[in-house]
Amino acid sequence: MSEQQAAGAVLMVRPAHFGSNAETAASNFFQHSATAMDGGSAADAGEGMDARGRATQGAVAGSNSRPADESVSALRAQREFDSLALALAGAGVRVHQFAGQESAALPDEVFPNNWLSLHADGTAVLYPMLAPSRRLERRRDILDALVDSCGYYINQVIDLTELETRGEYLEGTGSVVLDRQQRVAYACLSPRTHVNALAQLARVLRYEVVPFTAVDAAGRAIYHTNVVLSIGTRFAALCTAAIADAAERRSVVARLEASGREVIDLSRAELEGFACNLLELGGASGPVIAMSTAALRTLAAPTRAALEHYGRFVTADIGTIERLGGGSVRCMLAEVALQSTGG
Repeated sequence: MSEQQAAGAVLMVRPAHFGSNAETAASNFFQHSATAMDGGSAADAGEGMDARGRATQGAVAGSNSRPADESVSALRAQREFDSLALALAGAGVRVHQFAGQESAALPDEVFPNNWLSLHADGTAVLYPMLAPSRRLERRRDILDALVDSCGYYINQVIDLTELETRGEYLEGTGSVVLDRQQRVAYACLSPRTHVNALAQLARVLRYEVVPFTAVDAAGRAIYHTNVVLSIGTRFAALCTAAIADAAERRSVVARLEASGREVIDLSRAELEGFACNLLELGGASGPVIAMSTAALRTLAAPTRAALEHYGRFVTADIGTIERLGGGSVRCMLAEVALQSTGG
């Protein structure tokens, strides 16, 4: 079945217990501990939305104690989540929100794209994850709700999670950036993205694979591909400088260009500001490009002009999530490419 590149709907999980995850810090150099973050107002209040989109009021009463600081960060993250969800909905993107798990401390559950991908032929894929705490984020009740409450069609669930027992990982559309139109999976190899797991995904989805290695300015492996690359309908945003091997760099660029897309080359500074961690979506009045306000600020004028040619920017300030979680807007969004049972 042919598939559009830009989904018109996304799945989001509102975090119940957001915070910095020590288990993931070793491989995610974009992530910072709470103690490394700048301070802020000890007392904060704001309006948000619950999992059904209803308005709620939240307040934070702060103190100098670490638990209070963590509570402040968690509530800030919820307000940032709400801001992004509202911005997307306001642009005409269908946002399916699910409440986080109150019964478990899952600091990264705001990033559902790492455990789930959804496809137009009715396939849902569950992915193997490196950190044991993150494996608890996978939820069959969300899949059930997509069918029973949201009216989508799922005809098969491909479960790759047994690969965890072999120490092989592939963290969803963080690890793989999909050209859904041409069925090509791009992946930068890292402790969270393994060759064998990638090959298994390619077999079950019948995708071509383009693997490569990407590193930060210090020469460390970049943990997820979607920090380096984003693929839209008619463009690809890529930090070519992160691909140190010249032959690999030429191969990746050539494959992207062969798909008919303009390759927009982002700088390392733009990458470090999460500017590659964007997602094209279908809005009510045409394509939109979702990214954080911080990422938008990092864009050089030529880069911004090139991206604006392909969609209207939809942004939200998610600074707490970016600093503590080490991920940005694209990481928070699992595209819902499923077909509706209504036709």
